[in-house]
Amino acid sequence: MEFSSLNISKEFKENIKSLGFAQMTTIQSLCINPILEKKDVIVQSKTGSGKTVAFSIPLVNKLEVKKYKIQALILAPTRELANQIAVEIRKLSRHIPNVKVLTLCGGTPYKPQVASLQRGAHIVVGTVGRVLQHINETKVDFSNINTLVLDEADKMLDMGFYDEILKIVEYLPKQRQSLLFSATYLKDIETLSKKILKEPLFIKNEETHEKESINQKLYEVESENKTSLLLSLIERYKMDSLLIFCNTKLNCDELADDLEYLGIDVLTLHSDFDQRQRDETVILFANGSYPVLITTDILSRGIDIKDIKYVVNYDIPRDETIYTHRIGRTARGESSGVAITFYEKEESYKVTAIKEKFPDIEFNDYEKIEEKSDFIIKPEYKTMMILAGKKQKLRAGDILGSLTAGIGLKKEDIGKINILDFFSYVAIKEEVFKEAFSKLQRTKIKGKFFKLYEK
Repeated sequence: MEFSSLNISKEFKENIKSLGFAQMTTIQSLCINPILEKKDVIVQSKTGSGKTVAFSIPLVNKLEVKKYKIQALILAPTRELANQIAVEIRKLSRHIPNVKVLTLCGGTPYKPQVASLQRGAHIVVGTVGRVLQHINETKVDFSNINTLVLDEADKMLDMGFYDEILKIVEYLPKQRQSLLFSATYLKDIETLSKKILKEPLFIKNEETHEKESINQKLYEVESENKTSLLLSLIERYKMDSLLIFCNTKLNCDELADDLEYLGIDVLTLHSDFDQRQRDETVILFANGSYPVLITTDILSRGIDIKDIKYVVNYDIPRDETIYTHRIGRTARGESSGVAITFYEKEESYKVTAIKEKFPDIEFNDYEKIEEKSDFIIKPEYKTMMILAGKKQKLRAGDILGSLTAGIGLKKEDIGKINILDFFSYVAIKEEVFKEAFSKLQRTKIKGKFFKLYEK
């Protein structure tokens, strides 16, 4: 099914096309029209299936821009996911002037959010705790909301937010559309949906990425041999990028130290990181500047990084639900991937539970690759950070122009450009980075010189 078939304006269709969307994913084809018809829906679908676009298109379609009131509230389990949703909605609403999308998340300053609320917004995307804080302290006005979206509702319930979600709902108009998205549909989700939704349509994406597009492998290995096995597998599969999960922050940091000692460029991400550090880490990994990212389960949900082909569970997760979320970081959308899990002999009971859910998973013997290949995992890009962003009215096109017309860089040597509020990140091919960095230091961007940093 194509987006051009939707009952939306010509301008909206043209904007969707300009974003590179043509054919809908399965879940989009199943739920966009019912949501456009203002029905309450419960959608059970894997992560990476295109659900953000699925609820954002109908949401943008019914915005009354001249009515400068909050008309939609989207709740997400993490600030990373909330930020990603906000970015997607801003892109989808580019054809409409002056649409204001505001994020209300913990881990970021509270007072600027209060000031932004006072200036007004059309759509609020936030985490449960911070939204509830604004209800209690800022007395935010939600009386004009016509749409409530709970994204990754199962994750929010895992985090213990059942009562808090219901408290937020008490402040919303009873006459509204409610949409609930979840990777699983267990009893607590059913109970929550009965309290929030009215005669909902239940939509389930029958596609199971775990069986169809993820090649799952298990290795029994002693703790002291894990790093050696990891290196062997990197060589065997010629991994150019991989996401590694550990169960603790300490394990993340120790493994990172081991790999860095061996000359591998690696990033870590866990709960000790503040929001700016998290944003930067995800950007540097996603744009190919660091081939390895080691993380805890903070990244098993709520962040969509495209083109992760390999996921390694360096530590086997405590249960099959977390396992499912971890391996779901690969094979996003229609792509395929490989998920490798290490376990020690005394952890075999965890394997049994995973095997029951994924009977096709492969058991492999631990074996070192005796004949070393000449493969070396290294980054394709390096990143420069520009000390300017959205607040300085900087756009990706401004940076691209300075790199191409300004210093003569080829477009194919330029990777992803990410513009944040006060910083911008540009990925440049590793072999031309040094020259590009030196030249750009002496070149104006949008008529001004900005400080640059190598990341």
